[in-house]
Amino acid sequence: MRTFATSLSKNFRVTYALMMREIVTRYGREGLGFLWLIGEPLMFCLGVLTLWTLMKPEYEHGVRVAPFIMTGYMCLLLLRHTVSYSVNAVQANVGLLYHRQVRILHIYLSRSVMEFAGASVAFIVVYTLLFVMGSVELPDSIVTLYCGWLLLAWFSTGLALVFAGLAMEFDVMERIVPVFMYLMIPLSGAFIMASWLPSGYRDLYLLLPIPNAIEMVRDGVFGDSVPTFYHAWYMAAWSAGLCLLGLALLARSQNKLEIE
Repeated sequence: MRTFATSLSKNFRVTYALMMREIVTRYGREGLGFLWLIGEPLMFCLGVLTLWTLMKPEYEHGVRVAPFIMTGYMCLLLLRHTVSYSVNAVQANVGLLYHRQVRILHIYLSRSVMEFAGASVAFIVVYTLLFVMGSVELPDSIVTLYCGWLLLAWFSTGLALVFAGLAMEFDVMERIVPVFMYLMIPLSGAFIMASWLPSGYRDLYLLLPIPNAIEMVRDGVFGDSVPTFYHAWYMAAWSAGLCLLGLALLARSQNKLEIE
């Protein structure tokens, strides 16, 4: 037990150090550091939210537009940022692997935790602003909301690991991934709800994993006032499968790295 605790503590310190290093590298030593990590998704979300509230009526399909867009776009940002900032993470930090304590998984874990933390705080800030303005009520179920958010973070990490493993094998992945992420926008469920689709198409739509997590987040926010459809176990199975596949791809590609 003591050995496990020591190992866990060491891995935590390594991951935390890599997170701090990434924040300094990305935003500079004299910047606001973690505040920029929060501010980046925050500005994106507020910009999109402002445009939609100006262009759309207060309610659409019986759903209040502001919290609908906020929940969808914040989920989309968590997915996109986790994947985008992880694809070439090892190639950009290959020199760090010279240190015995640093492993490939530490680099990816630090990126995923960092994006999760930034997006989570940004989500809370935007939700609080909407609540103060009277645009949204308190979440109907914090547990359901948090479970959906965690499932999406787990899926995003798994997808990032898969793309990262492929990027270590094929340089062209650096160009394919951004295109793939843009193509995922209309299929993510960020700007549509499963209840708006005919039942036959809805079942096919929910075969896509991402809408299940976003529907779960919205269920936590709206509760019974808005019909939601999702399968948490299906999203969990996808997330676990992607993580296992990603780890296998990384293990296969690890010996190709040139450590300076």
